[in-house]
Amino acid sequence: MILWIAFALFSGYLIGCLHGSSLAQLLSGINVKKEGVKNSGASNAAIVLGWKYGALVAFWDILKGALAVIGFRLLLNSFSLSDDTVWMLLFLVGAGVIFGHNFPFYMNFDGGKGTASVIGVMLALDWKLGLAGGLLLVLAALATDYLVIGVLVLYGMFFAIAYWPAEGIWPLATAVALFVMAVWKHLENIIRIKKGTETKVSAVFRKKPAGSA
Repeated sequence: MILWIAFALFSGYLIGCLHGSSLAQLLSGINVKKEGVKNSGASNAAIVLGWKYGALVAFWDILKGALAVIGFRLLLNSFSLSDDTVWMLLFLVGAGVIFGHNFPFYMNFDGGKGTASVIGVMLALDWKLGLAGGLLLVLAALATDYLVIGVLVLYGMFFAIAYWPAEGIWPLATAVALFVMAVWKHLENIIRIKKGTETKVSAVFRKKPAGSA
């Protein structure tokens, strides 16, 4: 079992290191990690390059989270493992993806904040609840004009998946650990909201894409 856990975390981590921001840099010539709020996530790509690049980065980072869980589920189907064990390993490979996105080794362990990857993982674990979580994120972000509020709401649905349909205590423990990490990664956003300096969602949509007139 230790080997399964190690394999889930390590393979997930490597997949998580495949950043959408690297694709955005290839297309735009701009390293978003050095601009805006200095992280490589989709929200900063949108701030720096416009919403179209932000959507591209988000799509890639969602996709890698989903494919990692789907691929691992297919692998596990070839073995006789209990439902509790399967759910634990699926959550762990998802956690590995999110950890790899947030702490990629080639970015000096300073990457994004994992939100898009969380959505991808959720969609692969339960597409209905994952889709509901994504919609709640959008609605909360638009209603408050702050993306971080939507992120916190998103994790509420992640807890729902960890409680049901997932089985066992480890999915819920993993979800709690990821939520704590998300709050820590978004502390600067929360502080900027209090100061009134956080970039608003509406401002991002008004920003012209890089290279536009």
